[in-house]
Amino acid sequence: MALTRDTVVETAVRLLTQYGLADLSMRRLARELDVQVGALYWHVASKQELLVDVAAHLLAKIPDNAPSQEITSANDDDVAWVRQELSVVCHSIFDALLPIPDSADVVQWAAATRPEALRAVGILRDLLTHLPVEPTRIHAATSLLLHHIVGIVAELQNATMAVGEDQLEARRVNDRLRESFEWGLERVLDALA
Repeated sequence: MALTRDTVVETAVRLLTQYGLADLSMRRLARELDVQVGALYWHVASKQELLVDVAAHLLAKIPDNAPSQEITSANDDDVAWVRQELSVVCHSIFDALLPIPDSADVVQWAAATRPEALRAVGILRDLLTHLPVEPTRIHAATSLLLHHIVGIVAELQNATMAVGEDQLEARRVNDRLRESFEWGLERVLDALA
């Protein structure tokens, strides 16, 4: 198998999924790919760049339902449609990250360092431009939504780990934090729309 950037990123995603961020080192990645560590740097310049690519890969399948026509006025139907699409995108991001340990940290890192590399961030930003949000506040609104998502994902992953094998408690934690996600998302969307 030839070593490509895609192979490096896909293997990094697999390691993150199986072992978490603490075990996603360049050495471990090289060992998994049966190459010298230096070979990785032909494809990614640094671990930080790799993490951005991993985050982009994790969020690659987020639906992009941009408005089919330009929304020029903030009438109730258009605002309701944009609000619904924002909700769909936020839920898709949440669902994509939740099963992967430490994915919230990886996405938060990538969003802070290279947000333009994350298609999902662009989708949120583009949808927000169709709401009555001041153009100077679009970045802040995008960050608010993303921080809400990754915050609840991280909290849910950590809380689930903390309860261990207790299935009943794990279900309670899951239900409580999913309810918190929904409630918080609705409040943010209420404020933006």
